[in-house]
Amino acid sequence: MRVLDEYFEALRTQDWARVAPCLAEDVHRTGPYLDEVRGREAYVKFLASAIGALRSYELRVHRVRELAPHSAVVELSEAMDRGGERREFPELLLFDFDAAGRIARVDVYIKQPPRRT
Repeated sequence: MRVLDEYFEALRTQDWARVAPCLAEDVHRTGPYLDEVRGREAYVKFLASAIGALRSYELRVHRVRELAPHSAVVELSEAMDRGGERREFPELLLFDFDAAGRIARVDVYIKQPPRRT
């Protein structure tokens, strides 16, 4: 699980060069809208673009559970300033790891707040 500690700390600090070694070359990410990103370089570029565009980004890891020798589930929240207010989104991420312990797959599930009327 050490790779997850390194990965999340690199995301917090937006240190993209530090993110890359955490990932398998053929990493596969599936997002909450079934959007996909494949490959280390593409995924790092995706993260840099998505997180870099968020004002006052903050990442909080709440729980990490190892599911098997090569899988884990992580409860976290991402917060940012949007539309003049602070917004926080709880998420659940499912990780699979390759034989070297790098992140090989990420599936993202986001809890959405109710729509405002």
